[in-house]
Amino acid sequence: MPIELPLDDEEASTSVDLKTQMVRFIATGVLSAVFDFGLTLFLQDVVGAPYWLAKACGFILGTTIAYLINRRWTFRAEPSTARFIAVVLLYAVTFFVNIGLYSLLMHEWSDGFIWTLLAFVIAQGVATVINFVVQRVVIFRIK
Repeated sequence: MPIELPLDDEEASTSVDLKTQMVRFIATGVLSAVFDFGLTLFLQDVVGAPYWLAKACGFILGTTIAYLINRRWTFRAEPSTARFIAVVLLYAVTFFVNIGLYSLLMHEWSDGFIWTLLAFVIAQGVATVINFVVQRVVIFRIK
């Protein structure tokens, strides 16, 4: 069974309106991005890991946090093995989009905090839009 994160005692429901889902998705995304960016910077600047490896580790941490919160709070969906597998597949696709775009931008631009932050925001933004649309339209409608 997928990992659970009980955030409240209300029964899960997919009847959350679009505006509420978007606000919750963004709030969850900001929290997850803080962990993602923090680990990415730490591994890249302190440990000396290559861009792709640092971002990959940050992405895995951030998306794990995001999934655990979004499944229960944002989309209020019941636990489902099929849904969990669909999320893993979606995250695999957005993993390569995110890491590929971040690495491309980092190799094209100068080193420095501002360029790193800009590359992170662009790569994360593209992955976030893909994630929200697919999760709302497909994944969290799976029973």
